[in-house]
Amino acid sequence: MGRKGEGKGLKREKAPRQWKIPRKQKVWSIRNRPGPHSSELSVPITFILRDYLGYAKNVREVKRILSEDLVLVNGKSRRDYRYRVGVMDVVEIPRTEEYYRIVPNYKGNLILHPITKEEKDKKLYKVRDVTLLKGGKYQLNFHDGNNMVSDQKYETYQSVIVDMTKNEIVESIPLQEGSLVLIVSGKNVSKIGKIVDIRNFGMNPDAVTLESPKGTFQTLKDYVIAIGREDTPLISLPVGE
Repeated sequence: MGRKGEGKGLKREKAPRQWKIPRKQKVWSIRNRPGPHSSELSVPITFILRDYLGYAKNVREVKRILSEDLVLVNGKSRRDYRYRVGVMDVVEIPRTEEYYRIVPNYKGNLILHPITKEEKDKKLYKVRDVTLLKGGKYQLNFHDGNNMVSDQKYETYQSVIVDMTKNEIVESIPLQEGSLVLIVSGKNVSKIGKIVDIRNFGMNPDAVTLESPKGTFQTLKDYVIAIGREDTPLISLPVGE
């Protein structure tokens, strides 16, 4: 009888292009465990420790590091070596006081952007949809699969910044003309621009026109995350991305 379900292995040549890993040195890679984030916008935590930071030589060493609660993702210890770490997640290594935000680079690879200790407790979420609950409260469903309940209504595509130590929203950013956005997918990935036009096409994906010092360009509305107003981002990002 054949084996059912997906195995833990994945050929490197078939791994998502967003994974910044060598593809010719070895045949096999690790398959993301189903969880928060899409597979295209996330990477297994094993790669963070082994391939990105060089803190482990193999999966066995990764498992040991995780078992000792030495790595936090969004303020919580993670012990699953296949755990998905994705766009806007905050990775923290308390022992070495290292803090990173996951963002895409111009090649579409997910990279670690160093952030300050003051930033590590703040995470930016994109609101994917909103559900009205009994009692007039709202459930906000975010881009990474997480959700939270709020007394205040927020709009789909809007971004919120959450203080993870208090689990409360401390800032909100609308997706509208004048908003500053980061492109996280598509041919213009990693570009930052100000929205100058939003076009709704009914059954087809909506599009936005962005303006930046390098020119004007278009992308899909689904590909952007609001990060600030006008020319001021509310989170730090890699210079030149």
